[in-house]
This record gives sequence, C-alpha cells and structure tokens, in this order.
Amino acid sequence: MTTTLASETAVPILASELETMLQFSRTVFQLKDNPAYLASLESELPAAARIATAWPSVLMGFDFHLTENGPKLIEINNNAGGLYIGKQRWLDQMNDAQMPGSLPERIGAMFPKQWMNIAIMDEHVTSQYMYPEMCAYAELLRSDGRNVCVVSPEELHRGTDGKLYYQQLAIDAIYNRHTDFYLQGEELAHIRAAYESAQVILNPHPRSYALIGDKTRMVDWWKPGLLEGSIEQEQLALIRAVTPKTHSMADLDEQLMWADRKQWVFKPTARHGGKGVVLGKAMSRKRFESLDREDTIVQQLVPASKIELEGRSMKLDIRLYMHGEKLIALAGRAWLGQLTNFREEGSGWVALSLA
Repeated sequence: MTTTLASETAVPILASELETMLQFSRTVFQLKDNPAYLASLESELPAAARIATAWPSVLMGFDFHLTENGPKLIEINNNAGGLYIGKQRWLDQMNDAQMPGSLPERIGAMFPKQWMNIAIMDEHVTSQYMYPEMCAYAELLRSDGRNVCVVSPEELHRGTDGKLYYQQLAIDAIYNRHTDFYLQGEELAHIRAAYESAQVILNPHPRSYALIGDKTRMVDWWKPGLLEGSIEQEQLALIRAVTPKTHSMADLDEQLMWADRKQWVFKPTARHGGKGVVLGKAMSRKRFESLDREDTIVQQLVPASKIELEGRSMKLDIRLYMHGEKLIALAGRAWLGQLTNFREEGSGWVALSLA
C-alpha cells in the first residue's frame, strides 16, 4: 500500500500563514531548552523522557487548520509520516529558501553520519500503512552508505555487551515509528533498557514527545501562570493565538461541558492520528459518560479549512515536518467525511504552493 494522493495539483496557501506556522513551531521547539518550562514539568516526566538528547527529533509533524483568524494547531506528531507516495516518488515540495536542496537530501541530512547502522522500527512493521514509506527511508539511507533494517521490536535482541542487534548487526540508532513513545510496553523492555543505558540512540526520542508532542502540553500551555513564568509576552501571545483552548476533561464542570459540547472536541491523551477523537456535536450522552475524564483532553473545535479540489468540496489541514527549527517538508491532507482518516474515496495527501 502506498500513500494516497487526493490530487496532482498543488493547493495554495498564503505566505503569511506559512510564516505563522513556522514561527509557532520554532517557538514551541525552543521550550525544550527553557529552564523555567523544564522545571515546571520535570517531576511529571517518565524516566525515559528525562534522558538528555544530542539531536532534535526527526520529522516532528505540526498539524494545523487554516482559519479566518490564522492557523490553529490541531496536533503535534512525534514521528510524522506521509511524505512518500510510492513508485520511488516523494511528495512534491515548493521551492523555498528555507528548504534548500531536494527533499531526499533534507531527509538524509537529519541522520548524523555516525549513525551507520540504523533500525527503522514500528509495531508489527510489515502490516503498517506506512510500511512502504519506511522501506523508502531505508533505501534512501542505504544509498548514503548506511546499513539499515526495517523491523518490529521483537526482531531486535540485546547482546551480552548491552547493545541492540538485528541478526549480527549492532544497531547505532533507531528511527522510531512506534507510538509507545515512553517505551512502556513489555515488548519494548529491551529497547528501553538499551536506551536508558546509552547503548542505542532513539530518534524521535521520548523527551521530544514529553516536552512538545504529548497532548497534555497543550493543556499546560493554557494553564494560567505556567507559560507566563517561562517565556516572553510575544511568545506567549503566539502560542495562545495558535493553540485552541485546551483543558483536561477532569478540570471542567461535567454539566456545563455537556451543555457546551458542540464547541469542543474530545481527544484521548495517548492516541494519535485522530484515533479515538470524538466531535462534541456528534456525541451521544452515553458516549460522553463513557469517556475517561482523567485521560481525555477537551479542545475548542476549530473546523477544518474547506477547498475545492478536483470538482469536490473537501476539508484540508496542513502539516509542517520539522527537524528542530529547520523546515524539512510541507504537506496538505485533503479529505471527505468527519475525521482525517482518508477512508472516503478521493481523500489523500496534496502538495502545497504559495499563493
């Protein structure tokens, strides 16, 4: 299976919209080195997320809806996919000075030269929708002289020296596509042990998820005082302008929440890619009462952008793929239906251009 295109025609966005999304993504990335921000969160971080890292996470995805009031953040993905569209082809990218070189060149440059033996890892990897993309990354890195395997966790084993091996190959680094970002599952125990003992590099890493990608961070950004004590007013204003109001369900009055449900989207904190998301306007009372209040965030509804594409009215969101403060790629997701899941025929990815 390959990534589905909704159209071969690039969808235009405004340069000002791109600039706002970039400024936001870079401002959020800078939080990871902010002493006051770190101090406010450190006690909440799992052990794996307290490990200092030398490199930014590979392909952090920042997803936005475009509105009359500017771009609005929907989600941050710790290991975003969607750039490979099959048949040795990557999603077309606009010419922009902030993205020098070709997309394959930018992708390859994210992987330091000392990572010679790389495992690209995901759960049940060969059954993943993005498995062809992972294989394409492997081929790209092999063309640069790396040794690369595409594996499920159980295909890696720990040697007597503490290192991880795929067959006889000692692994330097794992490009982690698995969504157990804190390595808490039993099937990842050997990965976590090697990572915590500095025997393998993991990227994207637990710390980037904990400080930026975890949905509860959006809750924190709306807690009075937390960001006010960490960053300048201009940065605070940008984060609050782009991040829709977000709260923990446990912190809100249940009756008022039910009465105002059409204004909210309900999201499980630990799931990704739209899984488990419920629009308040489409939710029954029974479904509402079944939600885990401690494990659900409530976010202000921001309707998706609407575009005309191939003669159809479709919804659109925008993804920025970042490596630290560097913009690696841009993509649009165009879809029919309620949620961004590409189940409706004709839904898929689109290239972007500047209007």
